[in-house]
Amino acid sequence: MKPAYWVLAGALALGACASKGDVQMVQGEVALLTAETFRRDSVRAAQLTEVVQMQQRVMDSLSATRRAVGQLRGDLATDLYNMQQQLVQLQELTGQSQRRLSELRTQLEARGAQIETAAPLPGDTSAGTASSGASVASADQMYEASIAQFRRGSAATARLGLRELLRVHPTSERAPDALYFVGQSFAAESPDSAIVYYEQVVSQHPTSPRAASALYNLGLLAERRKDTATAKAAFQRVVQKYSQSNEAALAHDRLEALGR
Repeated sequence: MKPAYWVLAGALALGACASKGDVQMVQGEVALLTAETFRRDSVRAAQLTEVVQMQQRVMDSLSATRRAVGQLRGDLATDLYNMQQQLVQLQELTGQSQRRLSELRTQLEARGAQIETAAPLPGDTSAGTASSGASVASADQMYEASIAQFRRGSAATARLGLRELLRVHPTSERAPDALYFVGQSFAAESPDSAIVYYEQVVSQHPTSPRAASALYNLGLLAERRKDTATAKAAFQRVVQKYSQSNEAALAHDRLEALGR
């Protein structure tokens, strides 16, 4: 009996030792698992905090953007209102300028009528000479005033003055210049009208320095409307008839470009 007892007792002792070791092992693993879980929870909590902070920064940025957009809209509305007021003032000033121009035109026409109706005194033989001298001076003054308007960009006003010059002083030395610049005033807005005046310069004043310029411009207008034959003919006339002019060199270049 004694040997069996001791064997059983030893077995029980070994079983008790094995169970205690297993328990300690399990407790260690549980502790490790708990620590890992805590570490992961801490990392997730930090990440969540960072996401919340980022969202707050985005919301703050959006709020600032909304305020900036609102301010910009207010500024734009103010600028638009100011521009509208300036436009109204500009329209008023333009209307005043047009009325003033009409008044000046009426005064000019009335003055011209007075000059035309004025008659020399009987027996005054010097009146014709004086009148002739005044005509030349008046033509020069009208021409210079009209060209000044043309250079300022007032083509319509310049055209009125030049046409008046041609009406009052049709035989003046300024006539070819006046015809040419009336054509120039029409060149951009009404090419057909410009052609009429350029042709008058060429036909009525062929020896004038403006004739070469007018003929060259006729070629340019023909080229612009794709009438190559007419353009070439005009350029060839410039080269042949006004070979010493500056326009002759220009016309030669255009003929080269058009393939003669």
